[in-house]
Amino acid sequence: MNVKIIAILLMGAWIGIGDAVAQPSEVDVNALLQRLQELEQRVKLLERNAELNQEAATDQAQAAPTVSVGADGLVVRSADTNFVFALHGLLQVDSRTFFDDGGIAGNDGFLLRRARPIFSGTIYRDFDFNFSPDFGGPTVQIFDAYLHYRYQPWLQARIGKFKTPIGLEYLQPDPVTAFNERALPSGLVSGRDVGFQLGGEVNGGTLSYAVGIFNGLGDGRNSGNMDFDDSKEFAGRLFTLPFLQGEVAGLRGLGLGVGGSWTDYSPASATGLPEGHGYNTVGQQQFFAYNTTTVADGAHWRVAPQSYYYFGPFSLLGEYTLSALKVRQTVAPFQSALLRHTGWQVTVGWVLTGEAAAFNGVTPRRAFDPRHGNWGAFQIVGRYGELNLDEAAFPIYADPAAAARSAQVWTVGLNWYPNKNLTVKTSYARTTFDGGGTGATPLAAITRQPEQVLFTRAQLSF
Repeated sequence: MNVKIIAILLMGAWIGIGDAVAQPSEVDVNALLQRLQELEQRVKLLERNAELNQEAATDQAQAAPTVSVGADGLVVRSADTNFVFALHGLLQVDSRTFFDDGGIAGNDGFLLRRARPIFSGTIYRDFDFNFSPDFGGPTVQIFDAYLHYRYQPWLQARIGKFKTPIGLEYLQPDPVTAFNERALPSGLVSGRDVGFQLGGEVNGGTLSYAVGIFNGLGDGRNSGNMDFDDSKEFAGRLFTLPFLQGEVAGLRGLGLGVGGSWTDYSPASATGLPEGHGYNTVGQQQFFAYNTTTVADGAHWRVAPQSYYYFGPFSLLGEYTLSALKVRQTVAPFQSALLRHTGWQVTVGWVLTGEAAAFNGVTPRRAFDPRHGNWGAFQIVGRYGELNLDEAAFPIYADPAAAARSAQVWTVGLNWYPNKNLTVKTSYARTTFDGGGTGATPLAAITRQPEQVLFTRAQLSF
């Protein structure tokens, strides 16, 4: 603009000088001054218009939504940040290789464990949403579909389909678990259910709580998006990080809590029994099953004390779960019993490359780039766990010849995190059984010998 102004002034001056040279009179000088004033006004007008145009462009830029693409996915955010739409994803491609399994067919191979587009965001600042279908496995399912209202950190509400607040490892996000499959106690809690929950955090996260009412599910089940009876399940969890605000860094990562649930199945239903009417190993093979004449009929409650500890590259997670279920025979003499099944596990880990471990996973300090000597992060993990079935389950409600009374499993693994979005896992698990192993049933074929399985996983998460 300044160049234009100078050019106009010079042109005006040149014209004026030319006229003055041609006719150096007082009238011409006045005319020249008048023209200069007109030019000055025009320049001011042009400058003002430029300022207005600049202000309009700035306002337009501030009102425009922002779009970002990065390690956290695709995020579109309104100018006032009150509206957010995000696209995330999770892809897990696994392999399972069983050793000395007695010739069981169909358990080795590759599988698409999880394949989820995840749509999440915020509307009107305080309302969040999440919709996560899953295309892994044999059928398409809706895993998460909920609305979440944030009134205050200590008071938030959620309605829809989501994880029930009971088990510790089950509540850990799927992409960051230490192993391909969760430990045996997670088979004793319900999965994702439809319901309403209140929850929040107090004192900056020192104490968190969640209480809710749900349709109710058998152990290890996910909801089919609707209820199967008229009863409802009450579930809740209390968790504290007592030293989170303290000065001792070594204690800030200590967490303690307890979860639980209660319901009463009425009328009697086989759907109140565990998924597949039994329990699976970490290799996802069933080692216990109720007889086909057994149904859930009455109270079902769970208690799950739990704890974790994270400090630097070290991680420790442990939990105990009791699932008590009243069952009944559907044939004479129609016996019933309250069966108490228990499970526990301890998982320990160490990040070899020094990054901090956390409940929400490991983020490598340097992304994989071999040309510059960067290899990401490596973590070794180990786990031991058991699941013990109530002795009263045999022989009326389960076949002692085929079904195991208990399972014990130890697992070791190595996890590689090339960057924030990629993970490669490999682990080996060995499960031994007490009981079962007799006869020609598929259940007996599983419990006849220890289960030995090698897992691998390639994962993309963003």
